[in-house]
Order: sequence, then structure tokens, then C-alpha cells
Amino acid sequence: MTSRRRWLTGLLSFGTGMLAFRSAAAETEAVSDSASDMRFPGDPTDHNIVYQFNKADQEYHRAVLFSVGEMLRRYNDNVSIVVTVFGSGIHILAKKPTRPVTEETRQRVKSLAEYGVKFHACGNTLKSMGWTADDIVPFAEIVMVGAADIMELQEKGYSYISW
Repeated sequence: MTSRRRWLTGLLSFGTGMLAFRSAAAETEAVSDSASDMRFPGDPTDHNIVYQFNKADQEYHRAVLFSVGEMLRRYNDNVSIVVTVFGSGIHILAKKPTRPVTEETRQRVKSLAEYGVKFHACGNTLKSMGWTADDIVPFAEIVMVGAADIMELQEKGYSYISW
């Protein structure tokens, strides 16, 4: 009977030890996963996205900007996002839009820019409207041709999202 008890006690001790080992291994794995997620400012991101934004419709504005926000929430600082704005979508970047843009949209665009989303304004669209850099928000970057901007970003590995 004593040998059975010793054998059972040894087996239970071994099982408890294995559980502790598995728990420690899982903890180490969790630490290494979070360590690989740590990024420093200026480090390249694993995910790069360019959104096409070229419509004046308010539902379209909400949908695209919501998607941009969701990508930020999903990937935190491990995503680079560019929203290339041209055509009738350009009004979201105007200081004084000549088409309807809700205050909510204007605030969302500003907030996304503060979180690191880049907004590229098509120079051709600005020119066709008689606008200059003074007519758009200061955080927007003017690119010569919006469609070319999208293509060039894709050539650099950005995924293209269009509505």
C-alpha cells in the first residue's frame, strides 16, 4: 500500500510540476508576443493601407472614416494609413467646403490625422477648383495627382481600399 501511495504522490507531483511548467511557458510566450508588438517611433509598420476618398456623400464619409478608425483600433501603431482625397471628396479637407461636410466628419478627419493618419489632397483637383494650399487644412499633404499617389503607394506595398 505504501508503494502505491508513493507512486500516486509522485504522479500527482509530476502532474503539478507539468502544469506549472506549461503555465510558465505560456507566460513566456505571452511576454515574447507583447515584446514583438512593441514598436518605437519611426519603426516601419507591418501593415500599410491607402484609402481612396473621392465622393461627397455623407454616408460614404462615415463608412470610409469608420473603417480607417477600425484599422487603427485593430493594429494600433503597427499600421500606416494614407487617405488619398480627390474629386468631390476634397471638401473634407477644405477650410471652407463648398459642398456639405458635417461637423462630425470634419472632427473625425482632424482626430484621425492627430492619430497619425495621413491625408493626401490631389493637386489636380485643387487646381481645377481654383484652390491652393491655403484653402485646405494644414495637416493635409498636397500630391500632384491623387490617382498616381494611390498607384505609387501600392507599388510601395500599401493595400488599396476603395468604396
